Amino acid sequence: MSPEQDNVRDQSAERFLRLVQERRRGRLKVYIGLAAGVGKTYRMLQEAHELLLHRVDVVLGLVVTHGRAGTEAQLRGLPILPRKHIFYKGRMLEEMDLQAILQRRPAVVIVDELAHTNVPGSVNEKRWQDVEQLVKAGISVITAVNVQHLESLHDQVLRITGTTVTERVPDQLLKLADEVVNVDLTVEELRTRLAEGKIYDLAKVPVALQNFFQAEHLLQLRELALREVANLLGRQIEGDAGTAPGVAPQRRNADRLLACINSNAPAAREIIRKTSRLADRLGGAHWYVLYVQTRQEAADRVGLAAQRHLLNNLQLAAELGGQILRVKADDVVAEIWRIAAEKHVSLLICGVTSEKSWWRRLTRRGTTSDLIRRAARSDSYLDIFLVTY
Repeated sequence: MSPEQDNVRDQSAERFLRLVQERRRGRLKVYIGLAAGVGKTYRMLQEAHELLLHRVDVVLGLVVTHGRAGTEAQLRGLPILPRKHIFYKGRMLEEMDLQAILQRRPAVVIVDELAHTNVPGSVNEKRWQDVEQLVKAGISVITAVNVQHLESLHDQVLRITGTTVTERVPDQLLKLADEVVNVDLTVEELRTRLAEGKIYDLAKVPVALQNFFQAEHLLQLRELALREVANLLGRQIEGDAGTAPGVAPQRRNADRLLACINSNAPAAREIIRKTSRLADRLGGAHWYVLYVQTRQEAADRVGLAAQRHLLNNLQLAAELGGQILRVKADDVVAEIWRIAAEKHVSLLICGVTSEKSWWRRLTRRGTTSDLIRRAARSDSYLDIFLVTY
């Protein structure tokens, strides 16, 4: 058989495998918004009614109405699965009954508040893990999340709002979504809804307007949501073009990124998230996270808390799609340079302290400043991106 025939046969087998996998896997649709109250749950319930009209077996796995009259009115006529009761710390709490959904096996299930942390004793720690399990089991899911809950946006959201978002969803889950829909609302409309008591109880409105729901905060969050959905849509269009008959798949971006971290936990988290975002903007570039352990950072010289933070940051990098590299060496700059050459890296991402004087930052001796000096003397085409922390 000729090489051309082998290639045609391989492509045919790959197409058939994709079809088989698509039948096994459920579909995932995510409604994303800039904040609470834009209408994500309402839109999901509207879609559930439309699916019922088309005789699709759809059920409500978990919906949170927050007492909003318009949203609660949409519940009428929709099949609702009872919630599971879990006794925790002297209280009876309710959670989505994952096992009941798996046994019921509807065609589509509505699952609200994707970023929610489940009560201890649940099958999974996070609701997004429940959704992931349902999709893998062949059940399609329609869910919703606010943009501030995306893992890689945590640092940007913190700078915008001053609020640390503790419940977060890995970006990888949204990248696996078949459809992402932005539920948009102008800032004026959203603040009016809040002031009218359509989002929170009226007693909470003044504090909300002065804090998270400040107009400037909402404008920036709206921009984040619009940009995130546009990026996801762009990747989906490229993916569809790559899988269409007769269309060659897009070549993966040739850039390779290397994030350089140490045991400084906050700095490492910011560097990892920034690298993940950069890789996405470069069209899905491959990226690594490198930790060089010196003798000063050996396990017997570093506290357990620092070791735990380091492991958590490496796990964060893996969840965001990075490849982990751990090496031992005392010359950190030389080791970073060696790894960069070995992995054909085109962009280094390093941290720099947020001193007011740029000159003091760059002239003070340290790993980042030494890397910059080496890059300036080198004839390699290696760029350095600085993340301020």
